[in-house]
Amino acid sequence: MPICEDIWAPDVCATLKAHGAEILVTPNGSPYRRMADAERTDVARARVAETGLPLLYVNQVGGQDELVFDGGSFAVSAKGGMVMRLPMFEETLGLTDWTRDAGGWSLTKAPMAEWLTGAGEVYHAMVLGLRDYVNKSGFPGVLLGLSGGVDSALVAVVAADALGPDRVRCFMLPSKYTSRDSLEDAEDCAGRLGVRLDEIAISPAVDAFGDMLTPLYEGRAPDLTEENIQARIRGLSLMALSNKLGLMLLTTGNKSEMAVGYATLYGDMCGGYNVLKDVYKTEVYEVCAWRNAHDPFGVAQTPIPERILTKPPSAELRPDQKDQDSLPEYAELDAILHGLVEEEATLDDIVARGHAPETVERVQRLLYNSEYKRRQAAPGVKIGPRAFGRDRRYPIVNGFRDVVS
Repeated sequence: MPICEDIWAPDVCATLKAHGAEILVTPNGSPYRRMADAERTDVARARVAETGLPLLYVNQVGGQDELVFDGGSFAVSAKGGMVMRLPMFEETLGLTDWTRDAGGWSLTKAPMAEWLTGAGEVYHAMVLGLRDYVNKSGFPGVLLGLSGGVDSALVAVVAADALGPDRVRCFMLPSKYTSRDSLEDAEDCAGRLGVRLDEIAISPAVDAFGDMLTPLYEGRAPDLTEENIQARIRGLSLMALSNKLGLMLLTTGNKSEMAVGYATLYGDMCGGYNVLKDVYKTEVYEVCAWRNAHDPFGVAQTPIPERILTKPPSAELRPDQKDQDSLPEYAELDAILHGLVEEEATLDDIVARGHAPETVERVQRLLYNSEYKRRQAAPGVKIGPRAFGRDRRYPIVNGFRDVVS
């Protein structure tokens, strides 16, 4: 029984064989990340090739803090073939039959489940991570602000699938800049999911803050300050509801926004858990498309309205605001961020891929300057190889910066 990382090098398995082992059974607590299943099977096959012994890989299932253990237990025959697979992201019991002859042990009967891939794999990781975080923490349910945008819509769907619609409360908090489309889209999404949606207009609070603070602004023109006040009023309102109702507040920012600081500290960053923390904006759309095409938990078919997926993203904190007024197009932004975060590529390497030097330098500057926000962000499920907080933790104050040569 080589345990977990015992199989990542040949010594332990070779020693076990030398002491008479005939089958290798390896219990694992291997957390989910993209491509983890391929890495595990490659390592298992390498140990089988070295020892000539069949191997059963038994993996933990469940969520703990920012990690999800995805199961996906499997068996490899002495010849290196995959002869058993158990489902991913669910606890299950798999019975196997073995026979022994002069050549050793052979698996003659075993389950062979289809493993999830791509966006479906990511979606199940988010659902399991949220379900166990909420249930193991003892919360009766969750609440969130449903804005009519794609991020909050996906979080609402994940919450309904993870906990059931009756344990999810949604709140629309419109300001004078909130469009009629957003109001309609939030209502449509909530109706498809069967979750309760309440509306709380924040204009009275915005006006009150204006009356209170404007005399101290000394004639300064409106700017980002007024936008952040709106976001913070929403955060304050949702936290008050969380306290009063006993429900955990979910925050809805994605990895692209958290990377470049396109979020308001003590505003839309308020919450106890972030489902999308390690999912880039472009991946959000991919996961939404997958979920609209599949109903894995029998909660709702096509839960995300098409208009949510096609309209330009906007924080709606000023007239006619669009995300791309402040950021590069998300396809370009995410490509640059992936190079900087997951690959730790140099700026020259990223520029060589076709990105403008000034854009790459700007994104890097935003990434480094937003570290202080990420230190105060809610935990969220790890999806990729390098999640913020757990895997990538940089100094807040750092005089060094890579530059384009």
